Amino acid sequence: MVSADQIRTAVGIIGNAISFILFLSPMPTFYRICKNKYVEHFSVVPYVATLLNCMLWVLYGLPFVKPNSTLIITINGAGTVIELIYIFIYLLYSDGSRRIKALLLLFTDIAFIVIVAAIVLSIFKSHERRTLIVGILCIIFCIMMYASPLSIMKRVIRTKSTEYMPLYLSIAYFFNGLCWTTYSLIHLDINLTIPNAIGLLFAIAQLLLHAIYNKSTKQQSNEGKNEVTLSEVNITH
Repeated sequence: MVSADQIRTAVGIIGNAISFILFLSPMPTFYRICKNKYVEHFSVVPYVATLLNCMLWVLYGLPFVKPNSTLIITINGAGTVIELIYIFIYLLYSDGSRRIKALLLLFTDIAFIVIVAAIVLSIFKSHERRTLIVGILCIIFCIMMYASPLSIMKRVIRTKSTEYMPLYLSIAYFFNGLCWTTYSLIHLDINLTIPNAIGLLFAIAQLLLHAIYNKSTKQQSNEGKNEVTLSEVNITH
């Protein structure tokens, strides 16, 4: 018979795989930056914020904070490395105030993690207290990360188009939230449950928007193609 621990491990491995794919989703953006050798209008903030979130979860999963959290460490450790690569590329192809801003944000992230780790390890001696303090910080920053697509969702409702909210990402966010919520509920870890359950709700909301505005998105896309074709005919004549 399959045990709860085995199910939890399997769900966690699937969650790791989906999260890894999500970490790689900005690759087309950075391929474009490398190709053009310029960051254009892209902001470094989402990647610095994701880096901070990953580093907090790595701290949370360490044996002296939350024992037996290997799967949390593996995926967030990978996320930390990936986000650092993104930020390095951004620094390489940015200049002036943008580069200074990116460096300041990066150093702020690192300083924040060092300070949190030093305080938690020096003041709080039990795993329970350390888990509580770091867990609260993880919840706060993770909810902020999950809430970031709200502006895109607002745009979808305003324009009645899901053009800037890819369906594959919404599906990936849904299964990511589902896996990690399930993982956290098998052996209840409220610090994992709260942010991932909220992330799951946001993903469901995105999928509902895709269902509602699927037809109007196609109509707008077809109208855009027709306008391009008409303009080409006018130019030809």
